[in-house]
Amino acid sequence: MPKMKTNRGAAKRFKVTAKGKIVYSKSHSNHILTKKTTKRKRSLRKAGTIDKSNTAMIKRLIPYS
Repeated sequence: MPKMKTNRGAAKRFKVTAKGKIVYSKSHSNHILTKKTTKRKRSLRKAGTIDKSNTAMIKRLIPYS
């Protein structure tokens, strides 16, 4: 059986925690920040977790992580 290939785009965007949850960095935090509120920008700094319904699909894309 050959090795499975990792989707490199997904590998750069998602990380798996020790408990198996999938973490990602939120979008919209790079530019045009003047019109965004401080509260919104602060919440964009924190990592988000993928919903349980989508974890199987993401884990298929990053099999060795």
